[in-house]
Amino acid sequence: MTTDPPELEKALADTSDVLSDVLKSYRTKLQIQEVGTVSFVGQGIAHVRGLRGVRSEELVVFSGDRLGMVFNLDPEEIGVILLDEGEGISAGSDVQRTGRVLDIPVGSGLLGRVLDSKGRPMDNSGPLKISKRLPVEQTAPAIMDRAPVTVPLQTGLKVVDALIPIGRGQRELILGDRQTGKTAIVLDTFLNQKDKDVICIYCGIGKRASAIAKFIADLRERNAVNYCIFVIATEDNQPGLQFIAPYAATTIGEYFMQQGRDVIVVFDDLTRHARAYRELSLLLHRPPGREAFPGDIFYIHSRLLERSTHLRDEYGGGSLTALPIIETEAQNMSAYIPTNLISITDGQIYLSPDLFQKGNLPAVDVGKSVSRVGGKTQLPAYRSVAGDLRLSYSQFEELEIFSRFGTRLDEDTRQKLERGRRVRQVLKQVQYNPLSVSEQMAALIAVNHGVFDPLPIEKVLEAEQKVRSAVITQLPDLCKRIEEGEDLGEKELEEIIKTAENALETQNTDQKDADD
Repeated sequence: MTTDPPELEKALADTSDVLSDVLKSYRTKLQIQEVGTVSFVGQGIAHVRGLRGVRSEELVVFSGDRLGMVFNLDPEEIGVILLDEGEGISAGSDVQRTGRVLDIPVGSGLLGRVLDSKGRPMDNSGPLKISKRLPVEQTAPAIMDRAPVTVPLQTGLKVVDALIPIGRGQRELILGDRQTGKTAIVLDTFLNQKDKDVICIYCGIGKRASAIAKFIADLRERNAVNYCIFVIATEDNQPGLQFIAPYAATTIGEYFMQQGRDVIVVFDDLTRHARAYRELSLLLHRPPGREAFPGDIFYIHSRLLERSTHLRDEYGGGSLTALPIIETEAQNMSAYIPTNLISITDGQIYLSPDLFQKGNLPAVDVGKSVSRVGGKTQLPAYRSVAGDLRLSYSQFEELEIFSRFGTRLDEDTRQKLERGRRVRQVLKQVQYNPLSVSEQMAALIAVNHGVFDPLPIEKVLEAEQKVRSAVITQLPDLCKRIEEGEDLGEKELEEIIKTAENALETQNTDQKDADD
């Protein structure tokens, strides 16, 4: 008979003591879980019975850990929109409550990342580095928590910054027919925020995956993704994911706004968002209204856009600027969804297909575009030129229509037409080339004071580039003061005009020498 060594006996005794402690502390716990049953599954929706205590917008879990959000609360059953693929879910499947609403990760770890509507990474760059999650649906800031919109949001586009200024905290609608350059304006605006400490969030709703991939690739090619976040729900995703995407993107932006940061959120586009909501509502048998949209279609967009604001300093002092995009059909701005959003937002930038076809890019129709915040958000330097420029350009557009009838024109009218055509040339701008404030001011002051009047139309763009380069090179101190927000006096205006005229004289001299 053998005996165990003392070390083994001690180890066995210690193990026995640990097991005894565990058994003593173990208590059987009962957990009540409310479970329902799927009664019907459709395209993107499901009907569930048995979850009598469930709440509106609560998350529920189907088999295979697939998520859904409670949408309808009917007496006998609930309507659920699916946030995952419906494969594997069938009538008779179990459904469990979670007791929580849909939330999304927030924080600086999202910068440069591509997410879906639920906050899952889509860019194959590893897990997200986040420490906080917030509900996608949140109450808009109270009126007394908001500060006036006074700080400009520079897009880098002459026609927008001078004639339709946008402020940080504003809601400016971008609308136009398809393929008129709506997303191009957003792209240039994002590029212009480089080194300006503004976070840009792009929310793609119901668009083709290839179009979104090209948008991200253009930013990445120009080293502009480090301050951008992308929340994506493509046309291949469930309509439920398309519906919650803009709310998720806004929640991410609100987090940074409450930290005192300035944020731009672009919703591209809310026309598809409205269609996704209409599809879900019709599938769940909600009563249809105008154009088959449900009666609360106005509310889903107003509660989204009301979250954009400029907060007072005691609440963080940050701003959330919303740039919703919608697509019109046959230039019909008075359709249901466009008029809804025009009434919610603080102005609109309208892109005309006629201008686009003529090559006047960006194709902004100044007459149909407006910013209800107006000059309060412009740098003081713009005020010396913007008012006269907008008025004269509007007069030119009216005169141009009448001049086509072949009527006799007096000298003053001919001069206005010639000046207007040169203004239109100067307002043209190639994509991926946002301009600084001082460059814009150089071009606008020159055209407004007739510096380009002696030139033929086809030479104006070339001359404008010469003027911009000359002002930036020869007047660096003045340019710095313009960027810092100083007003322009008569002396400064004369300096810019004289520099522009000298630049064109040099150009003409060089051209004559080349011809000789």
